[in-house]
Amino acid sequence: MRPDSFKDFVVDQLGEIPQLMCKAMFGGHGLYQRETFFGIIHKGRLYMKTNGMTQSAYTARGMQPFRPNGKQLLRHYYEVPVDILEDAEQLTDWALRAITPPTAQLILPFHDNSIKDVLTHM
Repeated sequence: MRPDSFKDFVVDQLGEIPQLMCKAMFGGHGLYQRETFFGIIHKGRLYMKTNGMTQSAYTARGMQPFRPNGKQLLRHYYEVPVDILEDAEQLTDWALRAITPPTAQLILPFHDNSIKDVLTHM
């Protein structure tokens, strides 16, 4: 597998997100929607930003926070489960949750296309 094939797969899976960007950073890649940093691709794994409303979806599946090395821990970025990663629709939903401010999530349920509409018109 070539080094960028996982990155290319993730970007392809998230193709429905408007103005998605993937930038090289610190030995991995950062995912952005416009200027909002929401994901990290590192050593063949995808991590997404979490908050008090979304973190439980990750921990309930046994996912761990991002550890770029033995000393650092980014506790707001959790690994995405493989079954979510392989389903473009679900992965997009989880990514939109990572992008959308927590206050907006109070009124928008999962699998609600209105989140995508909000991002498109921002």
